[in-house]
Formats: sequence, C-alpha cells, structure tokens
Amino acid sequence: MSTPLPLEGMLVLDFSQFLAGPLTATRLGDLGARVIKIERPQGGDIGRHLAFAGVVEDGDTLSFHITNRNKESYAADLKNKEDLVGVWALVAEADVIIQNFRPGIMDRLGFGYDAVAAINPGVVYASVSGYGTEGPWKDRPGQDLLAQSLSGLPWLNGSTEDPPVPVGVAIADIIASIHLASGITAALLRRERTGLGGRVDTSLLEGMLDLQFELFSAHLGDPSIVVKRGARNTAHAFLQAPYGIYPTADGYLAIAMTSVPELGALIGLAELAQYTDPDTWWSEQAAITRALSDRLATQWTEHWLEILDEADVWCAPVLTLPELIGHDGFLALDMTQKVTRKDVGGNERVDINTLRAPVRFDGHALKNDRGAPHLGQHTEAIRAEFANEEATP
Repeated sequence: MSTPLPLEGMLVLDFSQFLAGPLTATRLGDLGARVIKIERPQGGDIGRHLAFAGVVEDGDTLSFHITNRNKESYAADLKNKEDLVGVWALVAEADVIIQNFRPGIMDRLGFGYDAVAAINPGVVYASVSGYGTEGPWKDRPGQDLLAQSLSGLPWLNGSTEDPPVPVGVAIADIIASIHLASGITAALLRRERTGLGGRVDTSLLEGMLDLQFELFSAHLGDPSIVVKRGARNTAHAFLQAPYGIYPTADGYLAIAMTSVPELGALIGLAELAQYTDPDTWWSEQAAITRALSDRLATQWTEHWLEILDEADVWCAPVLTLPELIGHDGFLALDMTQKVTRKDVGGNERVDINTLRAPVRFDGHALKNDRGAPHLGQHTEAIRAEFANEEATP
C-alpha cells in the first residue's frame, strides 16, 4: 500500500498465549502495529506445542505460525529481577498491552493495570478472560468448548434428534479476539482525542452471549421463548420451513427464506401447494422438510441451482473445503497469503500458506509475508533498542 496502515507507529506488547489474545495482537499487526510477543524462556507460548490438526512446522504448531505471524519474540522470565528491567522498559513505551491470564495473575506478577498505568498512564491495557473477573465462573478454565457450552450455543445447532452440537472451530476465541481488537482501536482513538489511556476487557463467554443477541433479547422480553430445535434438515431454531440444508443426489443444498408453495411449484413437489398459510410453515415444519428432503435427493445440486437461481430463490450449494478452495468465487476474494521465516538453524526457508486479514484499506487487501518468530529470536535486538529506557513499578 502507498498510504500508511492505520496503526503504524503503535507498539503492542503481547503477553498472551494460545489463541484469543495472540490473535487479537495479530489483528493489530495486520493493521500496521509493531507487535512484540513476551514469552517464557522455557517453552514460550503454550500454543507453540498444542498442535492444530497435528501439524507442526519447524518445531512450532501450525496454529502458532498463523496466529503469531508478523511479530517479534522477546524471551523474559517475569519472576526474574534481571529480566524485569528489560520488560519494564518496553512497558513504559507501549501503546497497547494484551494479556489473557486468569483473573489476578498479572497483578501477582506485578504487571496489573494499576502498576502499568503508574509508569505509562496513556497505555491501553487489554484483557481477555474466560468468563469475566467476577462471579462463580471467573476461575474456571477459559477454553473455547467450555465457553461455548456454558453459553448454551450448542443447543442452537442440529435438530431435535441430535445432542448438543458445538461449532466445529474455536469460535469463542476468534469472536473474543475481534471484540478485543475493536475495543483497543476505539481506546486508541479516544487517547488521540483526549490523551487518556484505559482498560479494555472482554471474555470468551461475553462474545458467545453477544453472538446470540436475538435469542437473548427475545427471551428477556418473553421468557416463554426458548430454544426448540426443529426437524431434521432445519438450520435455525427460530426460522420456519423451508430454511435448512437438504441432501441432493451428489451433495447438499442450502435453502433460506422463501415461500413454501412457490418452492414446491419450482421443484415439482405438488404436495407443498397446500401450505398457503405461513403459520403452517411452523406447525408442519417436519412434514415440509421431510418432503423437500426426499424430492431434492432425486437430482444433483447443480440441477436444482439452475432452477432456483433462475427464480431468484435464496439458495447455495454446501461446499466441501476442497471445493471451496478451488472455486472461482474463493479465488476472486484473494484471501490467501504466504508467510515465511528461516528455520531454527537460520538456513532453510519455512513457508506457511494461510489467510490474510479479512478487511481491505483503500482498495487493497492487507497482506504481510513475515512469519511467526522463533522463541526469543529478537530479545537481544530489542534490549539494545530500549536500553536507555528506565522504568520501574
């Protein structure tokens, strides 16, 4: 890009580990911030060793590579007085600090908000926890599946025939990282206007609750409104037939909101003509979805798409991952990028194919080819850079 990225010149210290916190810092790095990752000398971020899909490259997990790209690594023992000198020098200059330890741990280590703000009052101090800092859940393990489960989200997936079905990606961590990055950028904007630093806090659970804002709002207004999952093939607990995913002769087809009788006429299913009253799309949901399932299974997905697209019915094929990656629609988004680093011996190049940041600025996709750092790779250079900074709590 010819114009500066929005967060260029900002220094972010990433004390966090594994996913929600590191991914927040990566999002800020994508926007131009300089991100220094503070890691334990022994082992570093635990995310280096918790392998996603069992994939390890050059000693680090795939998850670590993709959630810590474009960062520098500074190794420091936060219980070692000599190491603390260098860390406090960084803290004094930081624009943003990110941490995701359990509530109270950063305070015990001496790097809680009050201690940090005493020497750097303009800092934006950002924390992500599992379930907030108060209440009976605050000390429970802040892990994605556990947060999904406590939020009730798995009850929204599947049908009445299924057990609770969690979302198959780390959605609580990912959503929390988006909220925290949004809060941080808002706090930085406030600081530009007023000079005030401050705290930004979120949690995995709060993100999961916000994701269900429609359900919670409805229930708060009318307690009788609860989750009642529909018949097989339905795709939303609060939307009537034909909303759902249906098998075809060679795959699956998703159909969104549309008139049941009109849909029946298009696909040659005469029995749907009787459902002229939209109330029956709820009361007879099981019968409607069963009939649709049987009929749609008789032809290939592309056959139905030609008919339904021509009639402007809201529908889409359910693509597999290989089908998506090879599709022109995916290629048109230009979502991929390759990040690179030298191997642990400093010789061979290690390339990781991943996705770019999902935003554009001034018409340009945000891409950066700088890979994740080795543990402590930049410690000495950073110490030398900040050697003249003096700061103690």
